[in-house]
Amino acid sequence: MEPTRNCPLFGGAFSAILPSGAIDVSDLRPVPDNQEVFCHPVTDQSLIIELLELQAHVQGEAAARYHFEDVGGVQGARAVHVLSVQPLCLENLSLRGCCQDAWFLSGKQQVAKENQQVRAKVAKDVTLHQALLRLPQYQTDLLLTFNQPPCRSRSLGPENLSCPPWSLGNFEQLVTSLTLHDPNLFGPQ
Repeated sequence: MEPTRNCPLFGGAFSAILPSGAIDVSDLRPVPDNQEVFCHPVTDQSLIIELLELQAHVQGEAAARYHFEDVGGVQGARAVHVLSVQPLCLENLSLRGCCQDAWFLSGKQQVAKENQQVRAKVAKDVTLHQALLRLPQYQTDLLLTFNQPPCRSRSLGPENLSCPPWSLGNFEQLVTSLTLHDPNLFGPQ
């Protein structure tokens, strides 16, 4: 398993430090152009980096809650529950020069997944951690999501011991290391 690495994102317009073992989901299935999605090689954990339209009608903590509830709606969550919302210190971000506002939210969503064995939808609680970085000069809300479903390894064999589950520290490193290299990604300003 390769060590933690700095990875180009969105065709090199951004880069960030990804945790060990991160698999680019676009190598496995189509991913929308506004997203970068990575999955853990053993657990069901995932990391999503999304470029979204700036939601100027919501400000501060309400903006973080808005995006959390929006993700829940897209996933068909039966219930969404915010555990905490805190401002992020801009000084700790590589994007501090262009990020006007940043928030960290932790919450739970009850998401129904198809259970092939019983041919029914089974609800499971998924813990989500989200960082919202607001880039108004680019009309963009940058949303980073760390999905932590209930811990279930695909295989507990010795080959998977080299890649432990990702931690909140791994997600924080992704958020703080995210760097913009080419603002032309956002079009003419």
